[in-house]
Amino acid sequence: MADNKLKVTLVKSAHGRLANHQACVRGLGLRRMHSSAVVADTPENRGMIRKVSYLLKVEEAVHAS
Repeated sequence: MADNKLKVTLVKSAHGRLANHQACVRGLGLRRMHSSAVVADTPENRGMIRKVSYLLKVEEAVHAS
């Protein structure tokens, strides 16, 4: 279960947001609108996602097996 992944997509701009919210978006590996990143499902990443959830679309990453 430790290999669970989440796909996060930036659907609203981080421009003009609080500096720590912009840092969370960057920390998740997102650079520009509609960019996506696959991140590990850890408590640290969940916290960043929760902080900027109003900017993101989050879905479970599908496993290619």
